[in-house]
Amino acid sequence: MTLPNGYEMTTTFWMDFSIADAFGANAVKDTFNRAFNEWKSNYVYLTELVITLNLKIWQHYQKNGSCELSRLYNELWEKTDSYACDNLKGKELDFFYKITD
Repeated sequence: MTLPNGYEMTTTFWMDFSIADAFGANAVKDTFNRAFNEWKSNYVYLTELVITLNLKIWQHYQKNGSCELSRLYNELWEKTDSYACDNLKGKELDFFYKITD
């Protein structure tokens, strides 16, 4: 997936969460927990997780209005975005802000 800023996503997060969407909120939570716990120390993957969660908020909001999955994705995005902002430093934080801006 290529973002409007030209950044090419390298993870499978979009596909992973798209599959989880079909199985509902518990599957999304499980997918998030596995992805976050596995990749939170990798600043590139953490950045892509934040982007994916943000895109999923809008996908579900536009499709269904203020639905359960949109709210869930917003909750997960807030947690992940806060974690990134609190834990990334230097060039890693610069990368995060550049790609998510």
